[in-house]
Amino acid sequence: MDYNLTPDQRSMLDALAQSLATFDDAYWLDCDTRGVFPERFFEAMAAGGWLGIALPEQYGGSGLGVTEAALMMLEVARCGGMSAASAIHMNIFGPRSLLANGSQQQCERWLPDIVAGRVRMCFAVTEPNTGLDTTRLQTRAVRDGEHYVVNGRKVWTSTAQIADKIMLIARTAERDEEKPANGLSLFFTDLDRGAIDVRVIDKMGRKAVDTNELFIDNFMIPAADLVGREGEGFKYLLHSLNPERILIAAEAVGIGLSALARASRYACEREVFERPIGMNQAIQHPLAAGWARLHAARLMLLQAASLYDAGKPCGVEANAAKYLAAEAGMDVCRQAVATLGGMGYAREFHVERLYREIMIPYLAPVSQQLALCYVAERALGLPKSY
Repeated sequence: MDYNLTPDQRSMLDALAQSLATFDDAYWLDCDTRGVFPERFFEAMAAGGWLGIALPEQYGGSGLGVTEAALMMLEVARCGGMSAASAIHMNIFGPRSLLANGSQQQCERWLPDIVAGRVRMCFAVTEPNTGLDTTRLQTRAVRDGEHYVVNGRKVWTSTAQIADKIMLIARTAERDEEKPANGLSLFFTDLDRGAIDVRVIDKMGRKAVDTNELFIDNFMIPAADLVGREGEGFKYLLHSLNPERILIAAEAVGIGLSALARASRYACEREVFERPIGMNQAIQHPLAAGWARLHAARLMLLQAASLYDAGKPCGVEANAAKYLAAEAGMDVCRQAVATLGGMGYAREFHVERLYREIMIPYLAPVSQQLALCYVAERALGLPKSY
């Protein structure tokens, strides 16, 4: 068992570091303060070929795996927090459902533009009245000739303000209590703002990347934009769940490592009672424990990613990684603010921003409690609790 990065992975991270080097703390603070999308960052990532890291070379991608994507997103989050990670997150994991379930013609039509950054996408799944119970989605898509007519609402749809395309899951058949996952269909199509009212949600953090509620009124989707077979969208959605958990875990670890580095640096420099506060074990021990927990979570997410890339089951590991990384990241960010004391509450020192942003991988894409439920059921054989 080898826990070391390969030479190719090290070279990849060296090249990534060059792409990230020009985006300093001042850039991310400005994006967060003004609430503007990090356009220059997105363009640099597209120009560097990073948006297609886990897509095949025939579509302009790098042909690498989720392992490399996770390593990349960890460093992206360490650089700019969720403001950076969320700007490209959807481009990394979202197209995997298209690749796995779309036709060859659809992949040729869609994927090259996504990889090149010419097209930006959003993913509309969650609804106001269903939460994590995806089988009870109420947005309906009704076939009418060569189109589907969609009506309904979606919520927590990120990047919809700047997206050209929308990946949408909607019910195309009535819910069957015996097979509740059946009857949901997946679409990838142009985002028609004449039929979709996109309203920004004012939120706690990550102001640079918008999150929205969608009001969908007679949205016409060409039948050619149905992904795979009608009624099997839930199964297609599941294909992207584990990669997203792995990537969100990597982002949580990246944020935690950024906060930890800032707190450690401050503890070495800040003197109280004529000695650096980092000499005090009350400061040292929580930070050291945070380092251990973050690196343990990193190993778990890399194990999950390696299993996924090998085509093996990884649901337990992916959910465990998401849980461990979010818990560790949350604790470290809180401790970083506490280490800086009053300065930790000041925006100019950045740890308060990281503390706000770590809430995203803590809450999404699945709650910590449901991640534990999955581990309890699949790893321990305990009965389903919900």
